[in-house]
Amino acid sequence: MPQQLWDISPPIHDASPVFPGDTPYSQQWCATISPGCPVNVSAITLSPHVGTHADAPLHYAPEGQTIGHVDLTPFIGPCRVIHAIGRGPLVTWEHIAHAVTDTLPARVLVRTYQAMPVDRWDPQLAAYEPATVERLAAMGVKLIGIDTASIDPADSKTLDSHQRIRHLDLRVLENLVLDEVPEGDYELIALPLKLTSADASPVRAVLRELPR
Repeated sequence: MPQQLWDISPPIHDASPVFPGDTPYSQQWCATISPGCPVNVSAITLSPHVGTHADAPLHYAPEGQTIGHVDLTPFIGPCRVIHAIGRGPLVTWEHIAHAVTDTLPARVLVRTYQAMPVDRWDPQLAAYEPATVERLAAMGVKLIGIDTASIDPADSKTLDSHQRIRHLDLRVLENLVLDEVPEGDYELIALPLKLTSADASPVRAVLRELPR
């Protein structure tokens, strides 16, 4: 039997929510199929933080790597989805401890929404408590993910959890859609584009059922 896939990326279009002040998605047609043109060709403009995306160290550190130069290993492999629904504003260790075991995979994705708001900006988004990031890293986690737009509160100016992942050399995925994903272990596939000068990259994130 084929392994089940869960698409955990939101749809991207003109109405996709973005962080206030960021560049929304827009698209225009450069060419359209006609008697003198055999193809449709579009041009798009967007922040690399639209939809599900991977932050690069450059996003939160002036000397950090661009997304096109980070190691891809953390973005593919076994992961665990943990539910901490409605536990904001910060996801603490107590909120995820029920699903943490000695065999914790190197990737952890946390669901905080009952239904992820794919159609609007949420200024009250849930974020990771920095101490939670530290404890996950101590257990060997190399990538953390969340179903909100940031691992830090929307109004944070210090970005404490982003700075923790910088010091701990973790990777991060934001704006995941985990509404239909039960708690448990999966294979994560969420590769960023090789954007050699960018601070982030959109990803098409999927989870695949593990072989039985």
